[in-house]
Amino acid sequence: MTEEQDISTLDIHEVMKHLPHRYPFLLVDRVIDYKVGEYLTAIKNVTVNEPCFTGHFPHRPVMPGVLILEALAQATGILAFKTMGELPDEDSLYYFVGIDNARFKRPVEPGDQVELRVKVARRKRDMWKFDAEAVVDGQVVCSADLMCAKKSIV
Repeated sequence: MTEEQDISTLDIHEVMKHLPHRYPFLLVDRVIDYKVGEYLTAIKNVTVNEPCFTGHFPHRPVMPGVLILEALAQATGILAFKTMGELPDEDSLYYFVGIDNARFKRPVEPGDQVELRVKVARRKRDMWKFDAEAVVDGQVVCSADLMCAKKSIV
């Protein structure tokens, strides 16, 4: 692997530096590619021992659509922080503030590896809009336009 390729990936330790979320709500396992200010592709490995599956159709576990959208939003957070050249801090939060055109094409089940693909559509100061899609085995399972914002909390 070349040095340039290393720079465009993030392992779980780097992911955790860029997101404040922790178990059971950290939904990005690895970043496999990104370009600052443009796009990011991440992985979410879906396992049957995740807490949502005990109550979300226990006879046929299905990942809740809202968690797929949250995973996509977390991927946007990593891209936004990489683009701003910052890490999350105690003085501000990066909020998921809007969603348009959400569509679910097929269920996501334990054993699936979800590829989270996000692209910057627009940015105006601390407001961001992203084109997002979740893909399993080359098929889009969810797509949406996501809006996020960095807000000061002090």
